[in-house]
Amino acid sequence: MRLSSDSLSSYLSPSLADNSVVCLMAPTASGKTALAYELYDSGRYELISVDSALVYRDMTVGTAKPNAAELARYPHHLVDIIDPMQSYSVAEFVSDVARLIDSCHQNGKIPLLVGGTMMYYMALLDGLSPVPDSDDNVRARVEQWRQDEGISALYDYLGKVDAISHERLNATDTQRITRAVEVYLQTDIPMSDWQHQPKQALAHNPNQQWHAISVMPDRPWLHTRIEQRLDIMWREGLVAEVISLLERYPLTPNLPSMRCVGYRQVLEYLVQINHPVFEKPHLDKARFYDAFAQSESSNVEIDESNEQDAMTQTHLSLVTDQTEALACQQMQNKALYATRQLAKRQYTWLRKVMQLSDTVAAVPATVSSTMLSTSIVGADDVTGSQKNKLRLHSFSTMEQARAYLF
Repeated sequence: MRLSSDSLSSYLSPSLADNSVVCLMAPTASGKTALAYELYDSGRYELISVDSALVYRDMTVGTAKPNAAELARYPHHLVDIIDPMQSYSVAEFVSDVARLIDSCHQNGKIPLLVGGTMMYYMALLDGLSPVPDSDDNVRARVEQWRQDEGISALYDYLGKVDAISHERLNATDTQRITRAVEVYLQTDIPMSDWQHQPKQALAHNPNQQWHAISVMPDRPWLHTRIEQRLDIMWREGLVAEVISLLERYPLTPNLPSMRCVGYRQVLEYLVQINHPVFEKPHLDKARFYDAFAQSESSNVEIDESNEQDAMTQTHLSLVTDQTEALACQQMQNKALYATRQLAKRQYTWLRKVMQLSDTVAAVPATVSSTMLSTSIVGADDVTGSQKNKLRLHSFSTMEQARAYLF
């Protein structure tokens, strides 16, 4: 049961200074949003979304986006800011967050950055290399090249002009290969050279006190939560949502929005059953079918032997054709597998965040002894008494994080 705002305020930790910035980092389905709502109710925080999927309008079910009533009660910055066919770069995110942090502090609030896009957090805490934004004309040229000759042509070109990036990237990583080619064509400098330039991070600001709260729950518990969330998504109509998006927008399968976990698997399902939505004149049917031409026809292997029995039958019960039913079951299995893989990557990123410093400080007396670790990082680009300290805290449950923040 949620406490009243007055009650919550009485529990608020006095250790958080007015110039604080709090990052609440945890894998998908771990309960970040519920804690964020409690913190907002205390009256001391504004919410800033750190989620690369929540930026898209009309993508609600598959992103587990708060509904309209929740967004009205708990306003989030950086939610519903672009259409699904648009892109939103990490640099744009960092720029927006810098502006919002200043705005929150001017309003007498502490910015609470909450979400699961760990790459965004690393950009804020560790910094970005000074890679320039892509020029629109260059981006259009590279996209046309990719459409005409395929991503393999861009990958081969990258091997000639940027051997380090070529070696580092997977040959099917369309987004990063395309970006690396754009950067080289625009600047005549390889992406790998840009990435070796000194980084600048918002968390290095000597006038702010940053707290990075990492929550890494037990895997079995999280896997159960992921299954439950997916079941809700199927029941709330994720398949219908994707069809609606295809009907409304001139989407392509390689857009960042359509690579989101859940949406990708539904697109593949719709291709497999030859859904009539692809006949819409604003869609390039061939591009969708080509994108999934190499899809596995067999079920994705799941760790637990009884996993398929646990999958929701909500959408499956609406399917009468046996082939379509099989495709539907594969879609659900693949979405579960992909979400688990996402969580696994999020754990990896969280461990990277906690390794930003090897300086370990004493655990504050107000924090539970079950807290995993506390580190304090000094920014490299400021010295002396003005050096900012990034406080890193790692917990195994959301309740431990709650105890620290209240």
